[in-house]
Amino acid sequence: MVGSSSTKQGLSSWIGAATATRTSVEFDKNVAVSGGDSPSHSDNFTDVNLGFGERAISAAGAAVLSAILVNPLDVAKTRLQAQAAGVPYDSLCNLGHLNSNTVLTGVKYNSAGTRAVLGAEPTCSPECFRYKGTLDVFYKVIRQEGFTKLWRGTNASLTLAIPSVAIYLPLYDIFRNTIEEYTLRNIPIATAYVPLVAGSLARSIACITCYPVELARTRMQAFKDTKNGVKPPGVWKTLVGVVSPVNSVNSFQNSMQSYRLLWTGLGAQLARDVPFSAICWSTLEPVRRKLLGMVGDEASATAVFGANFSAGFVAGILAASATCPLDVARTRRQIENDPERALRMTTRQTLVEIWRDGGFKGFFAGVGPRVARAGPSVGIVVSFYEVVKYCLSHRHMHRQNEGADL
Repeated sequence: MVGSSSTKQGLSSWIGAATATRTSVEFDKNVAVSGGDSPSHSDNFTDVNLGFGERAISAAGAAVLSAILVNPLDVAKTRLQAQAAGVPYDSLCNLGHLNSNTVLTGVKYNSAGTRAVLGAEPTCSPECFRYKGTLDVFYKVIRQEGFTKLWRGTNASLTLAIPSVAIYLPLYDIFRNTIEEYTLRNIPIATAYVPLVAGSLARSIACITCYPVELARTRMQAFKDTKNGVKPPGVWKTLVGVVSPVNSVNSFQNSMQSYRLLWTGLGAQLARDVPFSAICWSTLEPVRRKLLGMVGDEASATAVFGANFSAGFVAGILAASATCPLDVARTRRQIENDPERALRMTTRQTLVEIWRDGGFKGFFAGVGPRVARAGPSVGIVVSFYEVVKYCLSHRHMHRQNEGADL
């Protein structure tokens, strides 16, 4: 049988099973699909030896690395989207009585409008009122707030990323392998759509589970720190600030409303993340299988890293570009400070509001840093995760071989 070496067996987890054809095709050491026969799925993928805990640890490590490296781009993206929603950033220009967490609901922000609302004249140039783009966000955040504020919300990012990615990627692996096994045996034509379904299911579960921390992170990144020497609120205080207006009057109904507020914008988050995951994995899987197929028996940890990073980079850019309007809607819903309005608004209404305020351009506020963040972020997470899995799989194989020799 062709390609029965142990190295190729070790690569089957990343190369995966190709779509069945009527000509003779080999997936793995133990799988062959002959013309006219029903295909069978390999039960010998190397990563099936890995437990959920090992997968989760691999994913958590990838999440930490990615969150730290790309957080400045996330801050820039969120600031640009919040600005488009009407969040004023002029409170450092001697307009200190403006609360830094105030959203001017329904008001398209400009310097003249802010003077009219606040009844004050700024003492600095109008240029300090608005961010012009990603680099301008970096420059003004560093100059006005300090270099470290580019990592504003990193604690929340880590608090979110570790459990979220540790749930997301292992579940994706499990769903993909399980569904792929079923489709290869029963519905071969559906195998090509397995990454789309597995990615959507895994992302939905991770998103719903960890959403309150996502809400806190967005709010922490969106608003400017105006109190010098005062430590900005962390994840817990930010979430308390979300629910405190409703809890001012104790009642069961208000308690339920405060609980719901912690999931404000969940619909917009799912509307963004599910298509993102579907597009991302549908692009990533065939690209990395093609790249690893080109390497063949010569693959190593370096090759696994390169193939997965390249595939993840391309997939992340495509998915981020396609889902940017939904990301703008999600940000706008998450930074809304009016509890009644936050509970009343829907994703569709938010999209209509974005169109009314900014037209087609408004749907792509912050698209530059979002795309710049998504490419390396997906590449880092997937490649790190797969390399750790690769190393752990080889360790398991080595132990199995030693046991067989005994």
